[in-house]
Amino acid sequence: MKRGVFASRRVLGVLLLCAAAARAEVRLGALAVLEGEDTRRQWQPLADGLQRALGVPVRLQALAPAALEQAVARGALDFVVTNPGHYVALEARHGATRIATRSAGAQGDPAHAVGSAVVVRADAPGPPATLAALRGWRVAAVAEEAFGGYQLAAVEWLRQGVDAEAGGLRRAFTGYPMQRVAQAVLSGEADAGVLRTCLLELWERDGVVPAGALRVVPADDDGGTGAPPGCRASTPLYPGWAFAALAGTPPELSRQVLLALLAQPGESGALDGVWTVPADYQRVHDALRLLQVEPYAFLRETRLQALLHRYWGVAAALLALALVGVAYLLRVEVLVKRRTAELTHSLHERERLARQNAQHQEALGHLSRLSILGELSAMLAHELNHPLATIANYAAGLRRRAARGDLAPQDLERALRDIAHESERAARVIGGVRALARKRVPDRVAIDPRALVGEALTLLGGWQPQAVRVACAPGAEALRVRGDAPQLLQVLLNLLQNARDVHRAAGCEGEPIGVEIVPEDGCLALAVRDHGPPLSPEALALLFTPFHTTKPDGLGLGLSISRGIAEAHGGALHARPVPPHEGGGMRMVLLLPLAQPEAADGDTPA
Repeated sequence: MKRGVFASRRVLGVLLLCAAAARAEVRLGALAVLEGEDTRRQWQPLADGLQRALGVPVRLQALAPAALEQAVARGALDFVVTNPGHYVALEARHGATRIATRSAGAQGDPAHAVGSAVVVRADAPGPPATLAALRGWRVAAVAEEAFGGYQLAAVEWLRQGVDAEAGGLRRAFTGYPMQRVAQAVLSGEADAGVLRTCLLELWERDGVVPAGALRVVPADDDGGTGAPPGCRASTPLYPGWAFAALAGTPPELSRQVLLALLAQPGESGALDGVWTVPADYQRVHDALRLLQVEPYAFLRETRLQALLHRYWGVAAALLALALVGVAYLLRVEVLVKRRTAELTHSLHERERLARQNAQHQEALGHLSRLSILGELSAMLAHELNHPLATIANYAAGLRRRAARGDLAPQDLERALRDIAHESERAARVIGGVRALARKRVPDRVAIDPRALVGEALTLLGGWQPQAVRVACAPGAEALRVRGDAPQLLQVLLNLLQNARDVHRAAGCEGEPIGVEIVPEDGCLALAVRDHGPPLSPEALALLFTPFHTTKPDGLGLGLSISRGIAEAHGGALHARPVPPHEGGGMRMVLLLPLAQPEAADGDTPA
């Protein structure tokens, strides 16, 4: 069996020698994490084995992370050997492709080969039982980008609620090589240090670190890390180191190197192992994504702290703008409330003034009606004297005829009927004057304008029959207006009295006063026309001004009150001079809105 295996290896070696004959040399870069020539001594057996298998020189370069990155970028290397975290970054930035993964030991699992060992001094008082117990300690590590030398421990701290980057630990990075970390812990410069698994055991074996001087903090899962035999770990193990081909390496050469790697014999020991097929590096990606480091450093740019740091000027401007907007809105709210209160107060004050003005208007109207009653006193005496004298005559005649004994029943009935008629006439005169004089609440009803004119002429019954001429336009007989009959009667009486006074002053009492009832612009016009002299423009402009009068004993309130009554009914009162070719004079026109037909039918005309 052994003879067959050796024969197979010889055949494979011959094939590799033939395939690589055209290559001058193979350039291999190795990540240097140890001091001095330790890294070269670690990987030189691998380079020698590949050289024997390929039959071409293999030039090994042990480079620090930055130098290795630069060599890959320049295309100065064909292959690299690096830790899993560094490989993931090279894969993302330079297109490196792993062709093999190193296992821990000859029989180890390549998916569980690399971890971190957090060490403290063995004589430290109260040694920590878990990684979380190191909160606030001074912890040394080689570099922030060291995968096994820092990042794996940082992942476990995050999972246990300790954010090393945010101040959960006092970090101190010593730089490569990793021996500096152990020296910092032993000298007391740091309370703890992060090493790659199995390095402490190697150093104790080689005498680099005194045996038993450092103690490894156990993992949180009570040692279930899957560490290689003879090694202690503080974190779970991740896929081992990667042997990767770079973007410019020919695929045929990569296949040759892979066959050579798989043919390399394994050796036992803390840092030894064998190369096998590439392991799944998803757990490595998850760890780097959790830390938000390369190739996931872009995630830091979307964090709130990064955004605030990058856009603090814009954020400050927006915040200031928002504060200004809020202040403006608050000020607007205060002003709106203040203006609303002022407007409400103004509306209440306006309503109060309107009520007060209405009361004053009513009082002035009452005074105007009393003034008219003073002028009607003589007429009242005349109007009452006639029915009273008639009643007295009928009573005396009945008494005489009764004394003679010739009073027939039908004569008695006719005399009594005439007495009752004259009594009702006197009562109507007295009732009309009382209604005109008393204060009351206006009542708007449908009014027949002809009846209103007739009632006004009845109150003015002392005038000569030819003193007033009433004309009603065709179609105006059926029209009605809505309003308060006593108030409109007051306006009509005022206009008629003013017309009579104008005739007396002008000496034209023989001319009749005209009263016209005509439709005009959707309204009903009651026009009173006199034949007096024309008014000057100044007198016409002051005609409706309160307390302005041309009468020696006038109050100057009649026309002003009459216009107010007309406007309160939704109408108007106009003074229109009559052209000389029509006889001259003044036409006072009372315009009143027409009542709706249903309203006119439902109310009793005045």
